[in-house]
Parts: sequence; structure tokens; C-alpha cells
Amino acid sequence: MKSPLKYLLIGKNGYVGKKFSSLPEIKANLISIGRNTLNYYDRKLLGDFITNNQISFLINAAGYTGKPNVDACEFAKSECLSGNAVLPGIIREVCEDLKIPWGHVSSGCIYSGRKPDGGGWQECDEPNFSFRSPPCSFYSGTKALGEEVLEGAENCFIWRLRIPFNHEATPRNYLQKLLNYENLLEAENSVSHLEEFCQKCIECFTKDVEPGIYNMTNPGSITTSQVTEWMIEEGLTKKKFNFFKTEEEFMEKAAKAPRSNCVLDTSKAEKAGIGMRPVEEAMIGSISKFLNK
Repeated sequence: MKSPLKYLLIGKNGYVGKKFSSLPEIKANLISIGRNTLNYYDRKLLGDFITNNQISFLINAAGYTGKPNVDACEFAKSECLSGNAVLPGIIREVCEDLKIPWGHVSSGCIYSGRKPDGGGWQECDEPNFSFRSPPCSFYSGTKALGEEVLEGAENCFIWRLRIPFNHEATPRNYLQKLLNYENLLEAENSVSHLEEFCQKCIECFTKDVEPGIYNMTNPGSITTSQVTEWMIEEGLTKKKFNFFKTEEEFMEKAAKAPRSNCVLDTSKAEKAGIGMRPVEEAMIGSISKFLNK
């Protein structure tokens, strides 16, 4: 009789990690760890843990994003660099030694705007919002370095997340952030429905998808004003949303670090069978179910 698949999740206490932990399709066969459970920066400890628990697939949802936003990374550069660039390299070495397939939660925040031809950024495009292509936030710089560390990695999925959202009233949810901020920046972005993101990441393994980098966002893009209009139309809020006049005003009054606002191309994920719902459908569906309604 074939043994059931066993998953190991690193980063169980994070926003994305908690959602992976709650997925019904893997919950019964999932071991979740955080820094207090195991020092996963120690190669031997991590390797022994994987071997002893007969892990089939590892999910790395650990990293440093900063709270309440990426500005915090500017003041915690050591932690940010360790979590986003050093740790992925450690996990790569361990998984390749043990021949274990794995996935790494990366970010689309390594890009800015659209491509010169007006299209979305593809997986093969060099980051244009990174330490090698400044200016950028320290967070985005370290996430780009993390992908460099994983270049050529064996049996590794790199999942690019962008501005996660769903129907839950939590501080990290994009919808909750829009309700909380006094003034908003008008920008166009790709975004990721959190549950769909996690489900499609797991399908990379269960559906035997070819390893590599995938832009894991809902197809299409949204602007800040589109979302706030939908929130009002769906009856989620009667709030009058205020916007900064320019990005310069936003940087002067509300931010320490430049922000990535970008559009990603999702055709690779769609062709691989792990595409998500169109962004408008996913966003309006989340707004209509939002817990604060």
C-alpha cells in the first residue's frame, strides 16, 4: 500500500502560512513548524526533521515582510535579508540533498509598472524593482535576491504572490487595509486571492506541474479606485475614500520606502492548469462575503 503524501510547512505563524495550514486537502497530512518549533536555519536539524517525518513535499512560507507594512523592513534589514534571501538558499541545499520537491513563496513586488510594450511582466523577465535595478524597497530587494539564490534549483517551485486578499477581516488583507488607511494611493496592480493562491500552489505538486517560477495572481489587474467603488456598490462600507494627489505626496507623507505597483502576466500558470479566477470575479466575491459587512 502506497504511503500517503506528507507535507512540511515552514512559517506556520505567518499570514500565508496560516492559510496553507487550513487547506482541507492537505490538513490531515501536514506538519507545520515555526521558529519556536525548529531552528530551520540549521541545515542538519532541518534535514533530520524531513527524513524522520518522511516528508514528500516542503512548503516555505517563511520570510520577513514587516508590520504593518514593508516600511518596517527598512529598520530591520538583517532579519529581512535572512528571512527572504538566506533561508531559501538553506532550504534549497537541504531539499536537493534529500531529493525532496518543494515550493517557495516569493513575491511579484520585484517589478514596477508594466513592460515597455504595455503587457504584464513574465516569469523570464529580469526584475526592474530590485537592488540591481534601483530604486526599490529593501523588502523587494531581498525578495529578488531570494529568487537569484534559487536560480537553477532542482524540483523547486517559486510562487510569486501579490497583494493577498480574501473575505476575512484581518490586518494583512488588502480589503481591510483599504478600510484602515486614511488616504490611499491610486495604482494599478495584480493581486492574489489568498485561498486560491495556496490551493494552486499545492496543485503544482499533486498535478505534477513542471517546476519553475510562476506568477500566481488572478488574471487581469485592478486599480485602487476600482476596488473602493466595488466596496461601496456591494454595501461593504459608506466610507468616503481619500486619495493622495500624486505618488510624490504619498512618499512625502505616508511612506519610508518606494512601493512596487505592477502587473504580472499569468499565461504560464494558466497553460500549466493552475490558473486562478479572473481578478474582478475574485475581488467582488470577496467583498460581498467580507466579515465586516
